[in-house]
Amino acid sequence: MTSLKALRAKVAWRAVAPSVLLVLNSFVWYIFASTIFSTIVNDSSFIYTERMTLFVTYYAAVAVTAILGAKFFPRLRISSLCIWSFMGALATISLITISGSSMLIAALLTFFLGASIGIGLPSCLSYFADSAAIENRGLVSGVIWSSVGFAVVIFAFVINMLGLWETLLMLTVWRIFGGVGFFLLNRKNEVITAQSSPRYLELIRKKEILLYLFPWIMFCLLNFAEAPIVEKALGAEFAFVQFAEWGIVGIVAIIGGRIADIAGRKRIVIAGFVMLGIEYAAMSALSISQVTLYLFLILDGISWGLLASAFFTTIWGDLGENQEKEKYYVLGGLPYLLANFLYVLIKPAATDIPPVAAFSFASFFLFLAVLPLMYAPETLPEKTIKDREIKNYLEKAQKEAEKYS
Repeated sequence: MTSLKALRAKVAWRAVAPSVLLVLNSFVWYIFASTIFSTIVNDSSFIYTERMTLFVTYYAAVAVTAILGAKFFPRLRISSLCIWSFMGALATISLITISGSSMLIAALLTFFLGASIGIGLPSCLSYFADSAAIENRGLVSGVIWSSVGFAVVIFAFVINMLGLWETLLMLTVWRIFGGVGFFLLNRKNEVITAQSSPRYLELIRKKEILLYLFPWIMFCLLNFAEAPIVEKALGAEFAFVQFAEWGIVGIVAIIGGRIADIAGRKRIVIAGFVMLGIEYAAMSALSISQVTLYLFLILDGISWGLLASAFFTTIWGDLGENQEKEKYYVLGGLPYLLANFLYVLIKPAATDIPPVAAFSFASFFLFLAVLPLMYAPETLPEKTIKDREIKNYLEKAQKEAEKYS
């Protein structure tokens, strides 16, 4: 595993520190804010149709504001991202009032929460991609997602001992910390110059984008469609699995990110998809037991550790090259953000769906999703891969020469 000294030598951490802090802060905040929102809505006194209306409002707000933010945030990116962080803090603390409000007020607060997630996320990720050099982007992404994994484990442990009000207050302080830290770290950094902005129609016509986007959409749909069925199959153990998985993500992500900078992103992504396919195939072939539980936990954690750093932060930045990358991240981010709605839709009917059939279905389509990836181009430049191989060879040769001198 890469040592801390080697990490410092390979990456200009002063330049990437603001974006690393903001991405880490934003994803940890999003994971818990969205989970708490779902819990509040499901536990509220609203009838089923009203709860579904709130969920639709939330996901629509995320999608619409992500598209708008990708258009307007790049003009004043630094100041916009600072304001976005404080907007998220305000949206978080306001969640406490949803369950006791009228339907109209609850819908407005829900829209505000969705907007506080969607409007700045593309620019947050684009700023990260611009500040991290492509030859080290996988490693830095791995560091971010390892940190996210361990932070989620710590937060989940602490939140388990807190009430709703204390939890929301803690998340609000966490979000404010991200905004203040981002602002302070950015004072000594150079402002990134404006770049050309592609059109969405231009992007979806690119073969290399579609070859990564289609498998990613398929994975997101299957992941959230299967989640209620996995929850039903594992029963009380599901909460433990979710908690432990993030610990595995914390271990695997940095290793996967480093490999992605050496061997390329494509191999990491294919490995992640194959592992997920094996995971669901095993779940469909074997009866649910302690063995299958730990098999699912390990394979799912490893797969997410590989795929999270690749698909959330690395690949879309690579494909954006020297253009504004916000719209690339909109295309890559919305499938995951919106596919969460499938969990809400399918959960009430999960008890009527046979797990074996569902897992077999998922396994088949995950292996099918690998086919487009076989034809997808490597997003890490070939020159970077060869230069790194030559550098590693020379370093090994020098060590051998020193050994015999």
